[in-house]
Amino acid sequence: MDESQPRRPAPSGGERLPCPDPAVPHAAGGLTVTTDDTQPSLPTLRALLAASRLGILATIKSDGRPQLSPVMPSYDGETNTLYVSTTEGRAKTANLRRDPRATLEVTSPDGRSWATAEGVATLTGPGTDPYGPEVEALVEYYRRAAGEHPDWEEYRSVMVSDRRVLLTMTVDHLYGAVLG
Repeated sequence: MDESQPRRPAPSGGERLPCPDPAVPHAAGGLTVTTDDTQPSLPTLRALLAASRLGILATIKSDGRPQLSPVMPSYDGETNTLYVSTTEGRAKTANLRRDPRATLEVTSPDGRSWATAEGVATLTGPGTDPYGPEVEALVEYYRRAAGEHPDWEEYRSVMVSDRRVLLTMTVDHLYGAVLG
């Protein structure tokens, strides 16, 4: 793409609000839900997030364009928090260290329902101690996402050697659809 050419304006059809300060969640710290008569309820959207083990995480590249990554999220409905394990050195990790705003989209297995969660992510790790707090956070992530691991010693060692990082995001805006 020729970067000397101006970008086309966004399609009309809705007012876009200015980007908020990345350190301040939407709605003065509370969860906002976009909903109307055709969209699912908050419990329905949260249930879809909780059931999904595959999603697409969007972060913001340094040039402002989205960067999309397939991830295995874990959602805690009691705390309204999403967790994703990634590694240091990945594009999404670098993007989030620069700009912590993130969006995760999940779909139902048949593709007829989807939920999109937005928020500000924090990154924990990578850890250097298999029993340090960074690796403990990854152990808890694994337990929430998949249950007990058959070999926790091996898991802890791999988390350190892979330079694993835990993304934690409190959801501050949630929207989606259930079709048919």
